[in-house]
Amino acid sequence: MSATARKSAPNAEDIRAMKGGAPIVSLTAYTTPMAQIMDEHCDFVLVGDSVGMVMHGLTSTLAVTMEMMILHGQAVARGLRSAMMVIDMPFASYEEGPAQAFRNAARLMAETGAAAVKLEGGVEMAETIRFLVARGIPVMAHIGLTPQSVNTLGGYKVQGRDEAASRVLADAHAIADAGAFAVVLEKLPASLSDQITAEIAIPTIGIGASVGCDGQVLVVDDMLGFFTAFKPKFVKRYADLGTQAEAAIAEYAAEVRARSFPAPEHQFADQAPARKGTAT
Repeated sequence: MSATARKSAPNAEDIRAMKGGAPIVSLTAYTTPMAQIMDEHCDFVLVGDSVGMVMHGLTSTLAVTMEMMILHGQAVARGLRSAMMVIDMPFASYEEGPAQAFRNAARLMAETGAAAVKLEGGVEMAETIRFLVARGIPVMAHIGLTPQSVNTLGGYKVQGRDEAASRVLADAHAIADAGAFAVVLEKLPASLSDQITAEIAIPTIGIGASVGCDGQVLVVDDMLGFFTAFKPKFVKRYADLGTQAEAAIAEYAAEVRARSFPAPEHQFADQAPARKGTAT
């Protein structure tokens, strides 16, 4: 199945069925125009809690709220026709227990139209994933570097090296067994990512993982060069739109100050121009 040939958006089971097949394509989106641009090219679009850093100037994802996710989820939904929408559950909206997670996941899906939610965590989240899936909430998991746990992980470090590999592997098996339909692998050694991909029956979506994953996801503002506060090693810049935008704004400012904009063609005459076929 390819994103370009599809006439309707896939669901969680469609994504699960792509395991071992054509690579799954995903990007984050936070606005309607960006969602419209990527819609025909992505299998699923992630409304990520990275919106807090990318669009709201936060230093981490921890202060992102349910209201922020709903607002951006609604905006993205208006721009999608062909791609599935997955939405992040923000920090402190699900960790308390399965009942809390269900209430908030149901709200996110009901108010945004998302087809699935994504939550962070492995073994410790297996019970919650199982609870949600049993009640009709498709869940995408997220293991390895989990940004909502940045304070306990000691920063944005590579996870799963050396003896820590067994813990991440256990996380992968736990969330797959609990019923997640896919899992994001973030900032893991390539060899461990390949092992996980080979051992579990659900698709792996890499972000700083391995080319051997079943799919890839990037933060769109990273890959387009809009977000420049820092650049992770795993990001490839496919464009430098931030620099182009700054140059365009500088040119506009210079023309305004020089009174060369608006030029005559951007202004209106005292009288409306005559219509064709009428006397002047």
